[in-house]
Amino acid sequence: MRKLILILCVIFHCIDARTQDENPVKPGSTTEQQLENLAEQQEGEPEDDTYLQSLVQYRSNPLNLNTADESELRELRLVSDLQIRNLLRYKQLLGKLISIYELQAVPTWDIEIIKKILPFVKVGDAVSLTADIGQRFTGGEHSMLVRVQQVLEKSGGYRRPDTVANRYPGSPQRLLFRYKYVFRNLLQLGIVGDKDAGEQFFKGSQRQGFDFYSFHLFARKLGPIKLLALGDFTVNMGQGLIQWQSLAFKKSADVLAVKRQADILRPYSSAGEYNFERGVGITVGGQKINATAFASLRKIDATFHSVTSLTNEDFISSILTSGYHRTPSELSKRNTITQTSFGGNISYRDTRLHVGLNGVAFKFSAPLIRDIRPYNQYAINGSEWYNYSIDYSYTYRNVHFFGEAAMDKTSSKALISGLLASLDPKVDLSMVYRNIEKSYQSLYGNAFTESTFPTNEKGLYTGVSLKPNAALKIDAYADMFSFPWLRYRVDAPTKGTEYLLQITYRPNKQVEVYTRYRNENKAINLSGLDLATRQPFIRPRQNWRTHFSYQPNREITLRNRVEIVWYDAQESDRSEQGFLTYFDFAYKPKRTPLSLNTRLQYFDTDGFNSRLYAYESDVLYSYSIPQFIGKGLRYYINVNYDVTKKMQVWMRWAQTIYQNQKTISSGLDQINGNARSEVKLQVVYNF
Repeated sequence: MRKLILILCVIFHCIDARTQDENPVKPGSTTEQQLENLAEQQEGEPEDDTYLQSLVQYRSNPLNLNTADESELRELRLVSDLQIRNLLRYKQLLGKLISIYELQAVPTWDIEIIKKILPFVKVGDAVSLTADIGQRFTGGEHSMLVRVQQVLEKSGGYRRPDTVANRYPGSPQRLLFRYKYVFRNLLQLGIVGDKDAGEQFFKGSQRQGFDFYSFHLFARKLGPIKLLALGDFTVNMGQGLIQWQSLAFKKSADVLAVKRQADILRPYSSAGEYNFERGVGITVGGQKINATAFASLRKIDATFHSVTSLTNEDFISSILTSGYHRTPSELSKRNTITQTSFGGNISYRDTRLHVGLNGVAFKFSAPLIRDIRPYNQYAINGSEWYNYSIDYSYTYRNVHFFGEAAMDKTSSKALISGLLASLDPKVDLSMVYRNIEKSYQSLYGNAFTESTFPTNEKGLYTGVSLKPNAALKIDAYADMFSFPWLRYRVDAPTKGTEYLLQITYRPNKQVEVYTRYRNENKAINLSGLDLATRQPFIRPRQNWRTHFSYQPNREITLRNRVEIVWYDAQESDRSEQGFLTYFDFAYKPKRTPLSLNTRLQYFDTDGFNSRLYAYESDVLYSYSIPQFIGKGLRYYINVNYDVTKKMQVWMRWAQTIYQNQKTISSGLDQINGNARSEVKLQVVYNF
């Protein structure tokens, strides 16, 4: 029976390893859309590049599917929990995989997902753990990265004379240094140094060189110790109701990517200066029962206030997350308080069932006392906070249930519950229900919600993915949500909806076309009213996009996008429209060390409400997702040259030229003129 399955898979397979993208570690179109959505929600691109780092790592050291456990398969971030469970059950029933083509026989695994993971996995025999331990510190790969980038036009913060305090005293270059040592998926250690533009370097307030330093050592499979984290690491629990610090996506055309899935402990090697822990973490256990504990002690930025007659104690009014330390005001808030964190998890897991108990607590060296307003009266206050939860998952045939129920220090409750179902080889379904009380709070929460943070929300999300034939895929979701209490810039309880329909057509290996329509109806305050509270109104926003990709041969890839947005089209005094189109050209000739890609783009938007975002290719381990407001042109070119087998160089030039604008941005970042130019140079040396 096993041989028959393999023979049929090989005979009828349609996997071609030679048709990989010109950059196999470049995110796919769905991941690009997810990153664009995050940038739109946060009004800025995420700094966490661990996702791209892990793809490069798996590219050079493919994951062995025959020995990979559930935790390692999750680290790929390319397959759902339902697909992971089905693969594990397949191996339990029929034994190890004989060939990569056998994946086509695993339930819920289709050609699309197999092509996606193909560059990062392999099928082989197990490697001796004893041999691994002996080689961990000698048989791995070293890499060193240096990146320099700069906006060439001088902004106001650099033009001001030295006698003015509110200026940027540092150089306009942003510098990143990263050294990393990796042995397969078993050991990783490294150091990161980062300096933002405007920060000083080896002088003034930054006599230690870089403004931010990070160190990590992370090991797997040390006998009974499954995970060991020293230095900087992230903690991810349940479905993100109490803590989730790694990169996590929300709604997108990938309607099955609704479940948070990652190891509780993960190494941190990015340049972001806030969303991580600094200390020690450990996971121990066996096949079914595991326990994780962590402790962290680190300085964080905050707005600090000395003793006053009203408080009789020092306190902080806000916690800052930007990581900028340029001006005297920003420097005065740098590392002003100490945050102590600790917590853990105990979980039980078998082939179908998972149950976990989670807890996390925080203590600040000075109490957090906010300026209370109606919308934030339930925000975290005091010198300590804690959350605890129970999370679960259960797989029954081709249906995977999951969820998390949580409480905080004030006994406020939150619930997320969902399912993933493969109803038919051509039909997949996802659902997520959330019910989070208006007073529930978490310091590092990041769940599958409409809001940025999991609080004050009820909603039901339903997604469906249809595959009528090998060339056509239809993805759609509907999300209905409500906010029981006030929110920032929304002075009343409100409701909203969001719908998306995307049709993807791949007639062959060279062509991919998708068209997408998105409709969002969400409330926001009316502007221009001088009142204590303002009346909110429903803000309808429609977005239509068509994206085309064509690869005429192995060396050339062409892409084109057209996107239009309509904001509140029925109200002439508030309506806005936006338009964006671009053309991409990528060239990677065979057997030559040179490759390049370039883009020419035009955009025209009426204002902030009709702003648009577009993912851009960048140097290795980096990406750009600019925000486009106004009217103008943008172009960029990326060049990669492999100097030797060990050294690679990337260069990037990008420029935006605005029409009918005499200045760009505002405040200290204001540029006099209508152009903004950025240059970036990166060198990676592997040894």
